Amino acid sequence: MTAATFDVERYCDDLGPEKIVHIHDPASGLRAIVVIDNTACGPAIGGARMVADVSLDEVRRLARAMTLKNAAAGLPHGGGKSGILADPHKADKRGLIRAFGRAIRQLTDYIPGPDMGLDEACMAWLRDEGCRAVGLPRIIGGIPLDEIGATGYGLACCAEVAAPFCGLELKGATVAIEGFGNVGRPAARFLEALGAKLVAASDSQGAVYDPAGIDSNKLAAVKKQAGTVTAYERGQKLSLANLLTVPCDILIPAARPDCIHAANAAAIKAKLILQGANIPATAEAETMLFKRGVLVVPDFIANAGGVICASVEYHGGAESSVQPTIAQKIRDNTQAVLTHSRQAGVEPRRAAEIMARERVKLAQSFRQR
Repeated sequence: MTAATFDVERYCDDLGPEKIVHIHDPASGLRAIVVIDNTACGPAIGGARMVADVSLDEVRRLARAMTLKNAAAGLPHGGGKSGILADPHKADKRGLIRAFGRAIRQLTDYIPGPDMGLDEACMAWLRDEGCRAVGLPRIIGGIPLDEIGATGYGLACCAEVAAPFCGLELKGATVAIEGFGNVGRPAARFLEALGAKLVAASDSQGAVYDPAGIDSNKLAAVKKQAGTVTAYERGQKLSLANLLTVPCDILIPAARPDCIHAANAAAIKAKLILQGANIPATAEAETMLFKRGVLVVPDFIANAGGVICASVEYHGGAESSVQPTIAQKIRDNTQAVLTHSRQAGVEPRRAAEIMARERVKLAQSFRQR
């Protein structure tokens, strides 16, 4: 097994990354990338994902998003991310995860959690291989963040604060979710509890749209049985691309990076975009939306519920404290970022980055130079 550290000069700025590690294990077929971006605030927490086409640039950008997310949330953690190059539906997942665990157990400044293609069981395998991991199954002392819908709950908390900034009432607001999975599914449920109405949802197989409303619990049951939301009996079937431009008040991109870009940003009809996925929009698209008056709450503010839950678990907190902690941190940060954005006339991401970077810089000032 080999693990080679790449030259990071071309990727560095004043925050990081601290390490870029490429892993190749011919025996298991494992190929993976780990980026530890910054550890000034503490050991880096960030999800491990399994995607066949994951790239170094994607993992690097995601790791930086985690640095900013953890700092913005006031967590004693830096940011990191990892990607395993494999199709989670076809690969020997258990074998690859265990090989990955053996490869990274010496990276003691990185704490993986579940991300795309991986779940609580995968985190248990990593821990069994000697790694620090979060999002563990409850039976072995973890707080299963996907099971309790931590990220989706945080998105609903974010929506409560953000809606008044764009003149939107949550009661009766229509919601479209790109990626009806571990983030999108609970987000729909929590938003429904606030009076919003799901009208569109997608997964990797396609999308369904019904302006009369979609019951998220029924849709979840259909997807569990049939494997896709497109099996939902009612509504219009759409392509993945068309899901992003359906008439709706709130759009939640909760799947792959850069799904919102310059070519489709002008066609988006939502008033409020809550970024459920990390880096779901290009910088150019966010600027276009800002100029149009569409409110975009950036990923590391809106979707921090999962990592907040992970931090509570890592530090021995009780599961009962997770939702109150998520609610307080995300509501406070959303209010602060959107107030600054409005007062300064800058994009919400710019306001959020200023806040997060100041916190990381302060943490760095206490380190020995």
